[in-house]
Amino acid sequence: YSPGMQISMFGQLSGLGDGSPIDATVEFLTLLRDEGFGRVWMSQLPYEPDLLTVLAVALHEVDRIEVASGVVPIQNVHPMLMAQRALTLNLACGGRFLLGLGMTHAAVTEGMWGIPWDRPVRRLGEYLDGLLPLLAGEAADAPGQTVTTRGALMIPGAPRPDVYIAALGPQLLRLAGRRTSGTCTWMTGPQTLRGHVSPTLRQAAADAGRPEDAVRVVAALPVAVTDDVDGARAQAAEQFAVYGTLPSYRAMLEREGYDGPADAAIIGDEATVRDRLDDVRAAGVDEFVAAPFDSSPEGRARTRALLRDYAPDN
Repeated sequence: YSPGMQISMFGQLSGLGDGSPIDATVEFLTLLRDEGFGRVWMSQLPYEPDLLTVLAVALHEVDRIEVASGVVPIQNVHPMLMAQRALTLNLACGGRFLLGLGMTHAAVTEGMWGIPWDRPVRRLGEYLDGLLPLLAGEAADAPGQTVTTRGALMIPGAPRPDVYIAALGPQLLRLAGRRTSGTCTWMTGPQTLRGHVSPTLRQAAADAGRPEDAVRVVAALPVAVTDDVDGARAQAAEQFAVYGTLPSYRAMLEREGYDGPADAAIIGDEATVRDRLDDVRAAGVDEFVAAPFDSSPEGRARTRALLRDYAPDN
């Protein structure tokens, strides 16, 4: 149970408008900062501008608010380059960046990049072997079967970002619990968070001798505060349909007993959404990342108002 569940927001570059993604990100972060939100998680899709480059500009322009990548794929970025980019970004923004990493999906890794998707646990473990020392200002000496990292960086004064792993299966959750700041989930409901994600992550941290508060469960879900529940459900079914076809998310939906992604979305009036957020909080979630998907600005503003009211101390 997380009595003080943090409420954060979700955004993606391709959803911010048709103009400059950098200007749109500055505007987006400014709005959320001024409304009182403390953190935003932003995704990196394969066809979008480079998220970390955009954030280096945007966070230099917009103060106070933090941004986490949710998530940057690891397969097409060497650990040393990832460390360079993350540390340089944190120099630009005074340490307000959190590095969320993930394995993306076989359709992207193999289909678009020609990089094997096999051995995900080894691949991610060897990636962390090279990345984590570099982020801590130390030299890396990490020969591996999937990636090798040797050497050191010279980026003085760069704050070390917390590292989160998009982990859903038990082996990756255990890896995240042993070695990172936690996990960030998507399309994962409260029963699965309570019975699978949270205990697996926290037990792995405990087994590694880490303190109880060393790891955090970050859970992201679509949200719409609305009186048109059927209309919002239909929109969610269409907008998020792809997540019902990707094996990792399909497994989480089936574990929860959901027919599809629309069932994972939190939809209803203020009282209904508040009750659903209580369920998420009771599932051991430390930080809830809301992805408002209402097609109207007024609807998204209503959703943000409820979220601010739910957790006024973000």
